[in-house]
Amino acid sequence: MVTAKQTRMRLAKAERLRAGEAPRALELCSGCGGLSLGLATAGFELTAHVEFDPVAAASYALNFAPAGGKTEAWAKARDMVRYSADTLVGELGLGSETSASFDVLAAGLPCQAFARIGRSKLREIAGGKSDAFRLDPRARLYRRFLAYVEDTQPLAIIIENVPDILNFGGHNIPEEISETLEDLGYRSAYTILNAAYYGVPQVRERLFLIAYAKDLNIEPSFPGPSRYLELPRGYEGSRRVALKHVSSDSPHFRQIHDPVATLPAATGVREALSDLPRISEHRTDPAIIRKRRLSDELPYRSCDPLPDYASLMRNWEGFETVRGTDAHLVRLTPRDFPIFARMPHGAEYPKAREIAEAMLEEALDQAGIRSSGKLRSAIVPPYDPAKFPNRWWKLDPEKPSRTLTAHMGKDTYSHIHFDSRQCRTVSVREAARLQSFPDGFKFAGAMNAAFRQIGNAVPPLLALAIATTIRSQLTQRQPMASTVDQAA
Repeated sequence: MVTAKQTRMRLAKAERLRAGEAPRALELCSGCGGLSLGLATAGFELTAHVEFDPVAAASYALNFAPAGGKTEAWAKARDMVRYSADTLVGELGLGSETSASFDVLAAGLPCQAFARIGRSKLREIAGGKSDAFRLDPRARLYRRFLAYVEDTQPLAIIIENVPDILNFGGHNIPEEISETLEDLGYRSAYTILNAAYYGVPQVRERLFLIAYAKDLNIEPSFPGPSRYLELPRGYEGSRRVALKHVSSDSPHFRQIHDPVATLPAATGVREALSDLPRISEHRTDPAIIRKRRLSDELPYRSCDPLPDYASLMRNWEGFETVRGTDAHLVRLTPRDFPIFARMPHGAEYPKAREIAEAMLEEALDQAGIRSSGKLRSAIVPPYDPAKFPNRWWKLDPEKPSRTLTAHMGKDTYSHIHFDSRQCRTVSVREAARLQSFPDGFKFAGAMNAAFRQIGNAVPPLLALAIATTIRSQLTQRQPMASTVDQAA
């Protein structure tokens, strides 16, 4: 039930936006700021954020903290469960009532309990309990998010998560959220968007929910695709599993966009990475890589003509670079460099293992011995191909990358560079490019933390497409659906 006071607050916010003021955004579970970057680029004011991970919070502050000595407050790690919106407004010195401080409330809620790969890990941690994912406290954060909705009375709401949140042990959580938002005075819609359809050089499916205060009389909509891609094998099956519990008569679900073939082709990996430095020191002088810091800058490679995507990454407003960029750290895994060099584009771990076995036979022949002994462990990776068919993958230069995940903080074998001469996994900056972070975006922490932040983030280009649509809808002039007198 919406009170008269809440209605007055929302209408006052709407009039503020229609007078030309920028929408003020609060993002929960912000990570390093992929969604926030899209919002800021679309003209939103980043008013506050909440992030539990201190390194990700530090990255957020590096890139978005306003001038005037507030960097420390923006870099502070906060738990959205323990922190109230009132406390946040006070700490940041916003000088306004909480319900009047924000126009947009956004969140990329933690996905570990919802993603099928995350559920497997949780079962392992819980000693094999099949329902461990249900007990993970992160699975209940959406309820805390709804409390923030009540406290801040936003005009617009954005939620991002993995598609499997639609089938959380048979429960459609976005539908539950939409029904709750209905009672709180919002009109909502949700669907699955693929980042590759919006210029991101990565096939990444994510659930997005958008809601508007009913007072605005806006029907939520999602941006249409700007790029064409025929989805790789397996994605349609994953969609079917996620959509299993989406009712055909749901008033909130929107059909998934299918891009038309006449659109420009999706951005491929070669276009995304070709101007970045060629890294070979891991083979010739690994000490250079060990000494290199995340902040060390290397010059761009000459690339004529410069691909449009590379130009965008160099010239993103507020994050421009000229001569080069930083974050050129890679993993040192010398056993596997020769395998990387021989892998064909698009190859996975079974092919890598086959190549390694052939290399072992070559080494045995050259040594004139039959027993592999220690030679096997020096050449052949120990993983069972039947258990880890997708553990490794070599990028196809003409296609978008596979999905980057937070697991890259521990293992980047899911993204082996397409250039066989470099025979390595991707660098931090290359991963950032594949996620559509501009080259001037800075990451706090060490290499592993940077990979994790990138894998967790909302791709900024996808966020920009969504934010542009929301900004347009928020500022359109049309009759309000309710008035203060009606709510009294």
